[in-house]
Amino acid sequence: MATDTPLHVTADASAGASVNASANVPVDDERGSARPAPLTPGPAARLRRLIGVEESLLAWVPEERTRYTWYGALVVNTALLGALSMTLALASFRSDLPLPAVLGVAVVWFWVILALDSWLVSSTHGTTVRKWTLLVRFLLSVLLGLFIAEPILFQIFDKEIRQEISVGNEQKVAEYRGMLVSCNPTDGASTTDRPACGRFQLKVAGSPAELARQIRSNTARAAVLRTQVDAINKTLGDKMATEQRLCGKENWIWRNGVRDVTITCERARRATSDYRANSKITTYEKQLADLTTKSQALAARKDKSAGDYQPLLQRAIDTKTRQRAAALDTDGILTRAHGLKEVARSDGFALFLTVVLHLLLLCLDAMPVLAKVLSGATTYDTLLGARCTASRRLYAEELQVQQACARLEHEVRRHRMEQDTTDRMRRLEHEYHRAEAERAARERTELEARMDRILRARRA
Repeated sequence: MATDTPLHVTADASAGASVNASANVPVDDERGSARPAPLTPGPAARLRRLIGVEESLLAWVPEERTRYTWYGALVVNTALLGALSMTLALASFRSDLPLPAVLGVAVVWFWVILALDSWLVSSTHGTTVRKWTLLVRFLLSVLLGLFIAEPILFQIFDKEIRQEISVGNEQKVAEYRGMLVSCNPTDGASTTDRPACGRFQLKVAGSPAELARQIRSNTARAAVLRTQVDAINKTLGDKMATEQRLCGKENWIWRNGVRDVTITCERARRATSDYRANSKITTYEKQLADLTTKSQALAARKDKSAGDYQPLLQRAIDTKTRQRAAALDTDGILTRAHGLKEVARSDGFALFLTVVLHLLLLCLDAMPVLAKVLSGATTYDTLLGARCTASRRLYAEELQVQQACARLEHEVRRHRMEQDTTDRMRRLEHEYHRAEAERAARERTELEARMDRILRARRA
C-alpha cells in the first residue's frame, strides 16, 4: 500500500471522512481499494451528474456508483417515455400537424420531464430529507405519470376504442334520425306541442299540412274581406238609391229658364262619390279577387303535394343525418377517454387490464422517486448530510470569526479616533497658550513704550 503518498484534501471531502483526510494519506478498505477512488468520466458519470450526484463525494463510496448510475438511467427513461407519449398524443389528436412540429414538441416535453425528474431525484439526496417530503414528491410524480400514461393507453386499446366510438356514433346518428322522423311526419302535421321536438323540426316547403293551413288562413282573410266589401257595397247601394230618388224628374226645378236638379240632389251625388273614393271599394274588390285566385292555386298545389312532399322531407332528413354524422368527434381526447371508459366498463378483463396498465405506467413514470423511497438513505446520503452539517457549522463559525474581526476592527478604529482626538485637543491647548503668551508680550511691550514716552515727557 502506498501509505507514504500525500493526499490532497479537496473542498468536497465529507465530515465523516475528515479524520482520514487530515492525515493526508490515502485510506484502503478491507478489499485494498484506495479511498477516495479515482474519478471515472464517461456516460455513467454523466448519468449520475444528471441527478445531482457529486463525483468527488461519491468517490469515498464507489460501491454506490452503480446504484446512482441506474437512478440517472431511470430519469432518462422516464423522459423518453414522456416524449413518446407526447408524440403519440399529437399524432392521434392533432394529425394535421407536420412531423417537424410534432418532433419539436416531443423534444421540449422530453426536456421538461427530464428537468422535473432530475430535480425530484436530486432534491432527495441527503439524510435531512423527511418522509413526508418524499411522499409529496411521489404524488407529484404520480400526477405527471397520469398525464404521460393516458396517450400510451389510448394506443394500446386503439382498436377497441375506435370500435366503441364507431358503435356509439352510429347509435347517436340512429337516435337523431329517429327523432327527425318522429318530429316531422309525412303529412306535414305540426309537432310544436311536443317539447322534445324543439331541436328536430325541419322546415320543408310544400307540406300538405302547411298548404292546408295557408288555405284556411287565405279563406279566413277572404271571408273577412268579403264581409267588409259587402258592407261597403250595401252602404254604397243605399247612397245611390237616395241619389236616384232625390235626382228624379219629379224633383227637378226651374232655374234660369231651364229645368235642373236641386241642391239636395247635387249634395247626394257628392256624398256618393266621396264615399266611393274613401271606402276603397275598388282596392278591396281587387284584393278579394287575388285571394280567390290564390285559394284556387293553393288548392291545386295541395292536390299534387301529397306525392312531392315525402321525397323532399326524406332528402332533408338525409341531409341533416349526414351533417350530424360528420359533426361527431372520432379522435378527440375526451371522446377517446370516454371510449376507453366504455371499453373498460363493458368487459371485466378489459377493466382489469386497464387498471394493471395504469398502475404499471404510473410506477414506471414515478420510478425515479419510488426507487429512492424504497432504497432509503444510502451511505452517500449520510456523507452528504454530514458535509452539509459541517458546512453549516463552518459557515456559522466563519460568521462568528467575521463578527469578531469586525468588532476588533471597530475597536481599533475607536482607539485610533480617541488617540486622534487627544492629539488634536493637545495641539489646540498648545496653540491657545502660545496665543495667550504672544498677546501678553504685545501688551507688555506696549505698556513699556507708553511708560517710556511718559518718562521722556516729564524730563522734557
